[in-house]
Amino acid sequence: MFSHVVIFWTDPANPKSTDELIAGANKYLKPIPGVLQFHIGKMVGSHRPVVDQTYQVALNLVFPDKKTQDDYQVHPLHVEFIEKAFKPNCKKVVVYDFE
Repeated sequence: MFSHVVIFWTDPANPKSTDELIAGANKYLKPIPGVLQFHIGKMVGSHRPVVDQTYQVALNLVFPDKKTQDDYQVHPLHVEFIEKAFKPNCKKVVVYDFE
């Protein structure tokens, strides 16, 4: 099992950027073959200081193995997501991959 977690900071100049990013992920990323689990959502506030609350959106994908995730990265729909949903709506991104 291979987990791919992506944390997004959306563009504060565009009040629709969070919703547009989520819609783009659902449109372009969710249908890519090999994804066992797909979960994207908005940051949830917390009273706990240990919880990072600076981002707006998180994406959590699970693949059967690293090779499947590598194939996902170059899939045409992933490339389209980057161009049409990520670049227009995000200022920063951090990725965590682990097995």
